[in-house]
Amino acid sequence: MAPPSSTSDVLLYFLALFVPPLAVFLKRGCIADFWINICLTILGWLPGVIHAWYIISRHE
Repeated sequence: MAPPSSTSDVLLYFLALFVPPLAVFLKRGCIADFWINICLTILGWLPGVIHAWYIISRHE
């Protein structure tokens, strides 16, 4: 069972609805996850949001 989300994670989930790559960048930095999210967001907004939420939920 995952621990409850912190306040900063809740804000990142909200930010991911509008600018998914920025939320991933703030969570993980400029690594592969960020570039994957940019590509997914270019392909469609929804895949970018889903990936961002996945990254936010999986990484501390």
